[in-house]
Amino acid sequence: MTVQRLVYMANQIESFFIAEAPDHAAAAIADHIRKYWDPRMRRQIFEHLAAHGGEGLKPAALAAIQSLVASDPAAKTAAAS
Repeated sequence: MTVQRLVYMANQIESFFIAEAPDHAAAAIADHIRKYWDPRMRRQIFEHLAAHGGEGLKPAALAAIQSLVASDPAAKTAAAS
C-alpha cells in the first residue's frame, strides 16, 4: 500500500472522529489504527512520520500517529529505521 493511501485513510478516520468527539479524536483515531490496521500499514505510516514529519496528515491524525509511536516500543523502532 502506498504512503499516500495510508495518509488518505488516516485523514478519513479523522474526519469521522472529529465529527463524533472532537475532544477525543486523536485518542479514538489511535485506537482505531491500533486495532484495525495491519502491522505493515502501521510501520509504513510510522516511517512516513519519521522521514517526512507526517506530511499530509490532518492535525488529529498526526497527533494519533505520534501518540502510537510514543506509546509502543515496536513503533519507535519502525519510526527510527
